[in-house]
Amino acid sequence: MIFYLSGTGNTKWAASEIALHTGEKLVNITKTNEHNAAYRLADGERIGFCFPVHGWRPPMIYRTFIRQLNITDARNHYCYALCTAGDDIGETVKILRNDLAARGIRLDSAFSLIMPESYVGLPFMDVDTPENEAKKKEKAAADLSRFIKAITERKAGVEELVTGKWPRINSRLLGGFFTKHLVTDKPFRVTTDKCIGCGTCAGSCPTGNIIMEGNAPHWKRNGQCIACFSCYHHCPTHAIEYGRMTKNKGQYYFK
Repeated sequence: MIFYLSGTGNTKWAASEIALHTGEKLVNITKTNEHNAAYRLADGERIGFCFPVHGWRPPMIYRTFIRQLNITDARNHYCYALCTAGDDIGETVKILRNDLAARGIRLDSAFSLIMPESYVGLPFMDVDTPENEAKKKEKAAADLSRFIKAITERKAGVEELVTGKWPRINSRLLGGFFTKHLVTDKPFRVTTDKCIGCGTCAGSCPTGNIIMEGNAPHWKRNGQCIACFSCYHHCPTHAIEYGRMTKNKGQYYFK
């Protein structure tokens, strides 16, 4: 069973490729019953955790899901994690490992997959150039193929992780700031003369945080936003902005 979270599609692609080769079920954590996250796996079934890195940490919504997760006899199943990121992941896997251990789940191997950048919520961050995007996708396909081989062969003790130069600072200091101040839908707004009322933004939101009213998107402002920027990136007319942070920046989603 593969528990995944995806906004702009990078992680969904990776998780789908793993499922194709292992024959194991994909579970979108945003579609599960958070009050009944109990699972019994088939004999020999693997446990996979696939998610994007948010602020050098696992996303808050993913960590909440794990805190409620109950897998019968989890220690008798091979368990792996794969996280996607535009650059490096800091202590993301260390944090995940501790969260899983608290639920009686042992992480056997872990992988980070570098994918095209999609976070545009800070002044110095933008999407990759088309050339870099193509290069990242090509390398990611090769890396994922190698990771899948290790997963299908149930190799333990494998850690192929791009942690970066300052993993503690990024995950603990910057990650704390990111979680506290930047995981919010408050800055999102729509440029009305660009919006065509197509509803693509609402349809792409993984948490259902956007509703269409009067042919225009409205964010619920109730804490469900995970700041994945899927709405921003999927908008066909580039009508969505995140305050001033996204002015003149590019768009990206996996296709």
